[in-house]
Amino acid sequence: MNDPVREFLQDRGCGDHLVTRGLAGLVETWEQVVASVKQGYRLGLDDYLNDMDARQLLAEALMIAPRVQQQQHELRVQAADALLQSYLVPAAQCLWGDEVAEEEGWTREQNWWYFQYPKNTGEALRADLLDESFAD
Repeated sequence: MNDPVREFLQDRGCGDHLVTRGLAGLVETWEQVVASVKQGYRLGLDDYLNDMDARQLLAEALMIAPRVQQQQHELRVQAADALLQSYLVPAAQCLWGDEVAEEEGWTREQNWWYFQYPKNTGEALRADLLDESFAD
């Protein structure tokens, strides 16, 4: 294969559609997630966590990607991140739970996507966040 990102995705058990698209596909997926949050996130917490896991996967892939690939995509990722952050509010704790955050080594600064949630949510996510005591 000779593409460290595709090998990483394959090793992580990602679907063929992600493996084939590699880093570019991860960036595109992240931009789609950001667009869905901008429009008002209508899915529940499980879906939102899955979408934030996509951002974590992107972060890990960027760390191992060849420098030329990193440079090709860094401005798009930064723009998507900045846009998303303008639509988020801080959560009381890690959305996966503080125990998972500690096990994984996630921090509010480094893995901010797990410690915030959309301002504009649909009923499903709002209810899930209140049930889990992430939101007021």
